Amino acid sequence: MFDTAVFGSLFLTLFVIMDPPGITPIFLALTSGRPVKVQRRMAGQAATVAFGVIAVFGVAGQQILDYLHVSVPALMIAGGLLLLLIALALLTGKNDEPTQTKDVNVALVPLGMPLLAGPGAIVSVILAVQHAKGVADQISVWAAIVAMHIVLWLTMRYSLLIIRVIKEGGVVLVTRLAGMMLSALAVQQIINGVIQVIHNA
Repeated sequence: MFDTAVFGSLFLTLFVIMDPPGITPIFLALTSGRPVKVQRRMAGQAATVAFGVIAVFGVAGQQILDYLHVSVPALMIAGGLLLLLIALALLTGKNDEPTQTKDVNVALVPLGMPLLAGPGAIVSVILAVQHAKGVADQISVWAAIVAMHIVLWLTMRYSLLIIRVIKEGGVVLVTRLAGMMLSALAVQQIINGVIQVIHNA
């Protein structure tokens, strides 16, 4: 009732795409200055939101895209533009939001989506679910999805220990570094989307 090959293949694919080690500096930058309890809660919220988005697209992703007449390249370009806006805010230090919604917004956007549940992860899950034949394959696919999000949650939650070491000055440096990484990721995602649009034309 369990296919380790299917599980391992999807888990590794999602690990490379969602990149838990790479998300650490971005998570630290977006959650800096908040109480530890809030940061831990945001780690859980981000992982939960990402899982919810991935699960929805895993169950009905292709139907959703077809109904909205949205192509995968368009999804990639839109996600890239959103990431670019967040990256610019990190680089310029203008990422403050109203305190009533700041914690929730950061956990939902950009942490939950599109950083964790981005176009690459969504498309991979849609294809994995479509190619899964039989109950064993389906169980393996969903087990890989759940395991990946547990890894993401643990990575973000325990990355908070880094803040205690690098202090406030280090957090500022990490914020700028995260902005540079995120802007490069966003531009690459936009380029990939444009290339796919050209190829499909």
